[in-house]
Amino acid sequence: MNVHPLTCRSCGAARGRLILDLGNQPLANNLLAPADLGRAEPRFPLRLALCEACWLVQITDIVPPVTLFSEYLYFSSFSDAMLRHAAEAVTGYIQEFSLGAGSHVVEVASNDGYLLRNFVAAGIPCLGIEPARNIAEVARRQGVETISRFFGSELADELVAQGRPADLILGNNVFAHAPDPNDFVGGLARLLKPDGRIVLEFPYACDLIEHVEFDTIYHEHVFYFTLTALLPLFARHGLEIFAVRRLPIHGGSLRLSAGRVGAHPVTASVAALLQEEQAKGVNSPKYYADFADRVQRIRGDLLDLLRSLKAAGKSIAAYGASAKGSTLLNFYGLGSETLDFVADRSTAKQGRLTPGAHLPIVAAEELAQRRPDYAVLLTWNFAEEILRQQQAYRMAGGKFIVPVPEVRVL
Repeated sequence: MNVHPLTCRSCGAARGRLILDLGNQPLANNLLAPADLGRAEPRFPLRLALCEACWLVQITDIVPPVTLFSEYLYFSSFSDAMLRHAAEAVTGYIQEFSLGAGSHVVEVASNDGYLLRNFVAAGIPCLGIEPARNIAEVARRQGVETISRFFGSELADELVAQGRPADLILGNNVFAHAPDPNDFVGGLARLLKPDGRIVLEFPYACDLIEHVEFDTIYHEHVFYFTLTALLPLFARHGLEIFAVRRLPIHGGSLRLSAGRVGAHPVTASVAALLQEEQAKGVNSPKYYADFADRVQRIRGDLLDLLRSLKAAGKSIAAYGASAKGSTLLNFYGLGSETLDFVADRSTAKQGRLTPGAHLPIVAAEELAQRRPDYAVLLTWNFAEEILRQQQAYRMAGGKFIVPVPEVRVL
């Protein structure tokens, strides 16, 4: 089904094909206070489409970034897996790129400083760019210099004019959030030193499609990238992708390294992944054709399971007040008639209500204290970490339901 009008935000073509319609959804990270329940909760269409000119997967309806990110309740430091991933990455960058006291590292969407504080500890100058003021303040208190701005060409020019070009620009789980990819990539090109490097991590579109990770789709995630779609975008701004690496984090991510054309040898990883994508057919509508049907299939499987458990008198809660959880709960139509509460480790979320479904968010410890028979694991991408943390709940007989990529009971 063609989407009219859809002008691709990368290549400008008006050749959009609808992949999945998730209906009208609330903002996935707009956690409500109990006092907010009497107010109207805005909802926006959440539809996924494919550009048949450059093959970039993108949502069709944009919510202004200032609405999404000026105040934010996702703190990366609450995840042990994220802290470990960041520390390991920084150690690798310092060694591989020979970074030292004379280097300058910039991270776009630096959150609470969970990654950059590793550079601070190593004595390497760095700068965080984080538009959410409340989160940026947390980073500053940890000794990470942070400015509260949205990144793009304008800010890049300002930093260069201040004599602050970057040897290394990092962006973890931010590239997909930028509604204007040409302004974002253009800003990267302007901020980069001639021999500098850009390293971006983001959810990989092939994992999204193949593993039915539909809950990765929410208004903050404007794009779902393949290498096929990114090569022309970077080339448009004088940049060259010289290395790519598949990562398991977040259900499957891609780590992309880029620099100015000719500045770094292009590794075999680029041609290998491009060939793999072409063999799969990512540059054809056929690759995406049955995605919606597979989403509906696992939706039916979970709802059937939950109905049977409730009919048997079982109590059910959920774990993880995440953005992906909001997409799943609202698309599936799950609320207090099925789930008693959502447990979460983040103290910033506790005491609030989930978007749309309005389920109360409680401390992670309450899962073991209240002992529901089952808990739907909404943050399935951190399953190993959460299962380890919730040993007391499991030893007391509690079971987790993993909803993606297929419904499983653990």
